[in-house]
Amino acid sequence: MTFPAYFVSHGAPTLAIEPSPARDFLSKFGANLGHPAAIAVISAHWETPEVRISAANPPRTIHDFGGFPDALYQIRYAAPGAPEIAAQTAKLLETAGIGASLDPARGLDHGAWVPLSLLRPQADIPVFQISVQPRLGPEHAARVGEALAPLRDAGVILLASGSLTHNLRALDWDAADIADPRALAFANWVDAAIDADDRDALIDYRARAPYAAFHHPTEEHLLPLFAALGASSGAGKRIHTSATFGNLMMDAYEFH
Repeated sequence: MTFPAYFVSHGAPTLAIEPSPARDFLSKFGANLGHPAAIAVISAHWETPEVRISAANPPRTIHDFGGFPDALYQIRYAAPGAPEIAAQTAKLLETAGIGASLDPARGLDHGAWVPLSLLRPQADIPVFQISVQPRLGPEHAARVGEALAPLRDAGVILLASGSLTHNLRALDWDAADIADPRALAFANWVDAAIDADDRDALIDYRARAPYAAFHHPTEEHLLPLFAALGASSGAGKRIHTSATFGNLMMDAYEFH
């Protein structure tokens, strides 16, 4: 069975414990995951110069944030690791001419365990992480995704975890789920480009999308989207859209 690739916006770590439309979506959508051999999470919160792949078994839960409610620090996502599939992933990348190495100690940062705690609270599917390379940009991220596409045929779900918009200085802590018009304009541009499978436009989003640099002062939170896009063979489908704190779009996509 060939599994989809997904892009999800993980928002603030409090997504795991506080009510929101995105939290409701992830909690319900988990029933659609089926029974994959593993989940490979491409997380915006693991930045490396070259691709790194976690081979820890089990991977520890990393609380890579500060100043949040104590309940978040008590969460442990106790999924098994997938070191053999991680090694296969490294070989796929090397075959594609993309340098990659295994990290035997890297655990799951909140870009992985926050959405997984909602999608699969049972933590019964092996999980491993793949890093992003912000200095290499969207085209490189898409090449990584393309190299990883065979994993989907091997029963692995590719879960790209980032944020459709990510300008933390523009957040309105009192806005709840009311979206800033600038955030909506960017999100709708991305959705139209994905729906049209216009990959050239998406790769060039900083020049073409409205408010692109404003919403992504740095690119690490959008790069997972390009990896999911690269792993697909056609247009994607938006499966959720909502906002939190006004300017943080929590959109999610499914790619086949």
